[in-house]
Amino acid sequence: MRAAVLRAYNEDLSIEDVAMPVCPEDGVVLKVLACGICRSDWHGWVGEHPRVKPGQIGGHEYCGEVIEAGPSATFAVGDRVIAPFILACGSCPACQSGAQNTCSDQRLPGFIEPGAFAEYVAVPRDHNLALLPEGMSPALAAGLGCRVTTAWHALTGRAALQAGEWLAVHGTGGIGLSCLILGRALGARVIVVDIVPEKLDHALALGAEAAVDARQGGTAEAIREITGGGAHVSVEALGIPVTTNASIECLRPLGRHVQVGMPVGHTAHMEINMNAVYMSNLALYGTRGMPSWRYPSLLSLIASGRVDVSPLIAREVALSDVSAELRAFNGPTAPGVAVVTDFTR
Repeated sequence: MRAAVLRAYNEDLSIEDVAMPVCPEDGVVLKVLACGICRSDWHGWVGEHPRVKPGQIGGHEYCGEVIEAGPSATFAVGDRVIAPFILACGSCPACQSGAQNTCSDQRLPGFIEPGAFAEYVAVPRDHNLALLPEGMSPALAAGLGCRVTTAWHALTGRAALQAGEWLAVHGTGGIGLSCLILGRALGARVIVVDIVPEKLDHALALGAEAAVDARQGGTAEAIREITGGGAHVSVEALGIPVTTNASIECLRPLGRHVQVGMPVGHTAHMEINMNAVYMSNLALYGTRGMPSWRYPSLLSLIASGRVDVSPLIAREVALSDVSAELRAFNGPTAPGVAVVTDFTR
């Protein structure tokens, strides 16, 4: 099968013919129908993700059709499914409490084991998978990936965003746009922050109430002025110090900061304005992924048309285009996300 393999950091992925994956006893082999290209993949490509080593096949935002099922599998040949990027064990205390995204024994295709930048991918522990709703395109399903699901859990499972509250979103990539769309669906008033005018315009067209160009400085002050005292909830979607501090500092007293952007490599340890946290009695939440049991309810919300996340998908690309998409993350990116739907070239 064809796969895009990381052979050296910061260099084009190698398009190779590799062996077909072996079907796990407790899982399935999927024919990959679509796979999103995420900033987390970029962290591995540049060598800053501690788990991603040369030889890795990336790709963790995927959906596919079951072509082989193990004897203990939940799904059957022919099922079309979507996968969370964290495959939880289902039996540890975290899983039993419903917090599968904090499982102590995670399987991570695309980071540690072969991922879905390939024609086929093995998925162990297929009890984590969810059926792809009828009528939902594979490109849209893959675009949900870790972005929409993580954003949904950040807003509802962590920050408990309420209708009428101000939500500030720092960074308008896939996570940021997801927070904008879902925040508005929850009845929040949304402010977006970015350094790319085209992305700010795009966010305003999707319903953001205000947009702040961070190139001008004074981001937190601008948000406090627009909101009449500060945001109730602020989401950091990049994982870098300047936006993390802006997110904390833009909050009103008793506000909630949610760290969604991945602090890894040189940003794993940051200097944070803890005085702002202390003086304003702020709450800081970390979030990563979403428990698998929450997938069906989110998918049904989207499939029913109550939430339209299609504006997230900017372009469908081929497997050979993944390197160029990863390289684009080296600088400011264009609006929307890219999804691999052609694995033949």
